[in-house]
Amino acid sequence: MALPGLHHRKLNATFKGIQRDDEDTPVHQFRGIKYASIPGRFEKALRVDNFEGRIIDASKYGPRCPQADVDVKHLLRIPEDFTIAPELEDEFECLNLEITCPPVSSESGPLPVLVWIHGGSQVNTFCSAASKICDPTKIVVDSIKERKPVIFVSINYRLNIFGFGDGREKNLALKDQRLGIDWVRENIGAFGGDPKNITLSGESAGAVYVHAHLITGPPVKRAVLASGTLYLSSPLPVERGNGLIKTLEANVQELGQPSLRESSVSVLIQALKKCNVNTMWIQEDPELENWETRPEQVEELMIGDTEYESVIWRNGIELLDGDTITAAFEDGQWGTKLRKMYQIVPNRPTASKLGALDFVNDARYTLPIEVVAEKLHAVGKRVFKYVIDQPNPWQPSSRSHHAVDLLFLFNGVDLSFNPTAQAVGREMRQRWIRFVNGENPWSVESRFAFGPLGECREINEDQFADRRRVNHCKALQEAGIDVYLPIVFALTAGRISLLN
Repeated sequence: MALPGLHHRKLNATFKGIQRDDEDTPVHQFRGIKYASIPGRFEKALRVDNFEGRIIDASKYGPRCPQADVDVKHLLRIPEDFTIAPELEDEFECLNLEITCPPVSSESGPLPVLVWIHGGSQVNTFCSAASKICDPTKIVVDSIKERKPVIFVSINYRLNIFGFGDGREKNLALKDQRLGIDWVRENIGAFGGDPKNITLSGESAGAVYVHAHLITGPPVKRAVLASGTLYLSSPLPVERGNGLIKTLEANVQELGQPSLRESSVSVLIQALKKCNVNTMWIQEDPELENWETRPEQVEELMIGDTEYESVIWRNGIELLDGDTITAAFEDGQWGTKLRKMYQIVPNRPTASKLGALDFVNDARYTLPIEVVAEKLHAVGKRVFKYVIDQPNPWQPSSRSHHAVDLLFLFNGVDLSFNPTAQAVGREMRQRWIRFVNGENPWSVESRFAFGPLGECREINEDQFADRRRVNHCKALQEAGIDVYLPIVFALTAGRISLLN
């Protein structure tokens, strides 16, 4: 079989990709396309616009940013015998993207484009296409079968300290992604895509970044925020970033390196491990100032959560005793009211731990969905809200936990052993494909529930209240972010982990 080739006049390149066949439906993939170059460590990247007439091998995944190894199968309960091949890492060649599309045809017309930003606590690549877990082949194949074809673009970007910087240039990851999105706008037309019909999407930290892009512009047609908003990981003061940089600098010097900027990659990763840096954040910047009140530059939004998002803090919070958890709620009248609402009692440690996880879940995920939706509704934008309540297909006792939706949406790991999980995945892809094509995925007046028990349907607000702590969220909103956010920090600081 001849490899699919595409000559891109504007980029002055010929890309040689691969063909994937799923259920007798072919799709083309162009992997590892370099969209930007990094002139030096912690420096702003420069977009790649000319390949000087070269033939580009786009049959292999590009390298990812260097990072500490994390078993991404752990959180998702993927069986231990599922093999993920080691992924190539390169600090200066990690700004690449992957395009999965129907076979390019002049008759197909410009197709809507779904741009995906992966999660991973801003420190890891959580479930790449290379891992097979988030391979978009099934999404594109289903779109072709539905006669609503879409193009899927995944963007790799700098992570952990490489994307955080050493204080001179901030938020490099966000800037990398912006270059990637701009590259798509400029160049996706040659792959059959419509640069004016882009849906930005992301999960967890990826959704945090997408929300930031919606605030800072330029506008996009649609966006999907899956299990994350800027309320999950809001921009933090530069002083806090400088404190982390200073700590890491001291560690690399103890390990025999002159500075973060001049350290070897292996020593940087060693320092991150030694300092237990398992999450990072966007730093405060003028372009994100007053982000809470600034409009999201998007016409339509799809937004939702899983039933048990706070699982990623479970191991950390379970180390706390009842007295410590109670102490986080001690300030003022609202603290006492919230403590009682969430069943946090000093001499009931188990109830207190569960209550703390519920509190974090509501404050970080469930409430922000309502806040963002209300803000967009107020300016006449359309918002489609959903819930994921289908439990983990291998271990239902793990519930519908953070990131489980990736298993359903991508179907990158065979779920045929669990027909209800497969049914939820098919429904998710169908609804996403409709949305990306500019159709209503469901009635804008309702929410959509994926699961449990494989059942997928629209639900009303009373039914939603049976699935989420609606009254608790109303109390949090009334108390205000200045009340509940310090409690969240007290409970979660340094306690997040993808190994839960």
